[in-house]
Amino acid sequence: MSGDGDYYEVLGVGRDADPGEIKKAYRRLAREFHPDINKDPGAEKRFKEITEANEVLSDPELRERYDAFGPEFRRVPEDVDPEEWKAAQRMRAQGGTGAGPGGFYPGGSQAGMDEEAMADFLSDLFAQRGQSSRHWGPVPGADQRAGITLSVEDAFSGGRRSLTLPGPTGERTIQVNIPAGVTNGQTIRLPGQGGRGMQGAPAGDLYLHVTVAPHPRYRLDGRDIEVDLPLTPWEAALGATVPVEGPGGTAKVKVAPGTSSGKRLRLRGRGLPGTGSKPAGDLYAEVQVVVPTDPSDEERDLYEELAKVSDFDPRSER
Repeated sequence: MSGDGDYYEVLGVGRDADPGEIKKAYRRLAREFHPDINKDPGAEKRFKEITEANEVLSDPELRERYDAFGPEFRRVPEDVDPEEWKAAQRMRAQGGTGAGPGGFYPGGSQAGMDEEAMADFLSDLFAQRGQSSRHWGPVPGADQRAGITLSVEDAFSGGRRSLTLPGPTGERTIQVNIPAGVTNGQTIRLPGQGGRGMQGAPAGDLYLHVTVAPHPRYRLDGRDIEVDLPLTPWEAALGATVPVEGPGGTAKVKVAPGTSSGKRLRLRGRGLPGTGSKPAGDLYAEVQVVVPTDPSDEERDLYEELAKVSDFDPRSER
């Protein structure tokens, strides 16, 4: 995580927050700090912190590991038992083997161990198990997990992205190929890009959890995309063919006469592209009939004439 903030504190929720509370907090904060909406210089950094916290706490497996191992959860091997980890922390905190160079957070969570300190710590852990560090041999690198946040446009088109990750000797930057049509919550596996192995063992894998950021215009539902379609009263009443803007470009949609607000018009295959055996999603344009806010005198006269000749009462239609 960028910075030392606790994920729960970043989202402003308690450690016992349920998934609904986490989702609600994330959506509220994401809308407030989205860089496309909030032009404050610190908004983008805050948005990244909010997104990263949500990526971990909204994933049951990642949240469990974060709760168990704290800030080092991405670097701890998968087979380490949380209770053994805590016991080893207590031993080191009490001076049994000396604290690592990164020190400890309150409550025993370690802060920013380098590779040597992590090896030391694992050696202590194996010693507690009654094993000698000389005999546990090569240790494969731990699989790591990280998050990547994409715009709807990036999710639609895919492409090559640079991703900066924390490392034992500082940050490292890797190149990631994002497939077109990636969906919110999808995981991308990058073989060999995880934690370094010890004593010649292979590196672990990196798993990227994809979050598609809230968009001011588009709404995602799996591979389907929803967008508002404003219509004039006469287009809705008489019918029309109008443009609809989607992340893949502009398409034309036919509006039937007598279309009311709330009607959803489907454009098949215009959602997120398909991947593998999964077909492309659809684009849904939701009609919103919009009246002029400042009609001209002539427009007002026409509306008044319509009011005189029409016996339509939408309230009686319910």
